Amino acid sequence: MAIISSKQQPIEPDPKPKQRRESKDDRKTPKASPKLDLLQPTATSDETDKLEEGLRPQRFADYIGQKDLKTVLEIAIKAAKGRGETMDHLLLYGPPGLGKTTMALILAAEMGTTCKITAAPSLERPRDIVGLLVSLKPGEILFIDEIHRLTRMAEELLYPAMEDFRVEIAIGKGQSARTRSLPLSPFTLVGATTRVGSLTSPLRDRFGLIHRLHFYEPEELTEIVLRSADLLKTPIDREGAEEIAGRSRGTPRIANRLLKRVRDYTQVKNLGKIDRKIADEALEVFNVDPRGLDWTDRKVLSVMIDNFKGGPVGIETIASATGEDVQTIEEVYEPYLMQIGFMLRTPRGRMVTPAAWQHMGYK
Repeated sequence: MAIISSKQQPIEPDPKPKQRRESKDDRKTPKASPKLDLLQPTATSDETDKLEEGLRPQRFADYIGQKDLKTVLEIAIKAAKGRGETMDHLLLYGPPGLGKTTMALILAAEMGTTCKITAAPSLERPRDIVGLLVSLKPGEILFIDEIHRLTRMAEELLYPAMEDFRVEIAIGKGQSARTRSLPLSPFTLVGATTRVGSLTSPLRDRFGLIHRLHFYEPEELTEIVLRSADLLKTPIDREGAEEIAGRSRGTPRIANRLLKRVRDYTQVKNLGKIDRKIADEALEVFNVDPRGLDWTDRKVLSVMIDNFKGGPVGIETIASATGEDVQTIEEVYEPYLMQIGFMLRTPRGRMVTPAAWQHMGYK
């Protein structure tokens, strides 16, 4: 069970390993100091958290975009504080990269509490979810990512926890089995999902606040790029930020990623301040065109145009022709192509629109 708390935890020393008898060879060979073992096969959670936390806004005043959601949450927070209660449970849904985790962390900061972060796939066994619920402190926020992937058992354990702040556990087996109710500290559950339709009605109806996160406007993404560049100490002008924002697919996560790639390009080429021309050159190197399409997006469109005259063509045929699997095309590439009007989904199959023909350079 993976749990991350927004409160920094002290680093505990590793337990001493079991000692064994030293052989003559061991006495002759000098032992390497553990301090010199600097190589790690993967980034630790602290390292990844620092990279992400550096660009995350900490308060609503710093959060750009999602005005409707901010207004609703600010009212809910003030009302809960005025009554001295915890805020209603919150369900956030929408495409990935729009700031669901960031919103939960800001909510905890505004409420003056901490936030425990976990993912639904890590809550496989009943004791995982029970142990997590019992450990919550009064007023604390529990953030569950991909909440639609909760097991049936974990979901049923959440029902009384969300409504009555208690959890039912079974003790013993057979005829001696009995049920015990454990009281829980009042808490706020924040669930995040990219598939709100996959949630069962009983779980969805227990959230007092349900809100969708929308794609960001180019102006909002421009402000996000400028803010991130300032935090990264990367010189950039507004036109350069607009160029990056225009290729970010309406998603802050992509905008920050592209900014870092442009920063790397500028640093290596020693080009100085990022402007529109430098941003365009850098993003062309990384195969991101002015509409935010990458190599695979253009491959899907070109295959449909060259091999099938723009369609209609079945999704399995597209997958076979491009070498991608069906699920990747349906969940990663197709939604954005449909969003910008480059692809249509019809009963006969997928079709390329005239706008896509023009963008790809076909007449």
